[in-house]
Amino acid sequence: MAAELIDAKIAGLGDWRGAALARLRALIHAADPEVGETVKWQKPSNPAGVPVWEHAGILCTGETYRDKVKLTFAKGAALADPAKLFNSSLDGNTRRAIDLFEGDTIDETAFRALVRAAVEANLEKPAKARK
Repeated sequence: MAAELIDAKIAGLGDWRGAALARLRALIHAADPEVGETVKWQKPSNPAGVPVWEHAGILCTGETYRDKVKLTFAKGAALADPAKLFNSSLDGNTRRAIDLFEGDTIDETAFRALVRAAVEANLEKPAKARK
């Protein structure tokens, strides 16, 4: 079900943001074949919700805005980022984000390594189950 909702969101964008989100999604799956997909935070102002990739907790979210695609890593502040992919939310204590604008490219090898590091961080300290 979530995969179909994400497919629909990507198709509904119909521009470079959809292509970028689809490419990032493929890279996430390449980095972690066991990744799960969900859609969260559906509301009237965002009925399609936000794509979320999880493995022992949230790895990252994929939000789209008018001018960018934002991937926010839940434990980004704790991850090594030698390629300096994180370019947003750098002041936070927990999260870090990657903002991609039209025409931007991403170092795919470094991105896959970042996703694998996020998986490892979650496996070391999994998210607590909600009661």
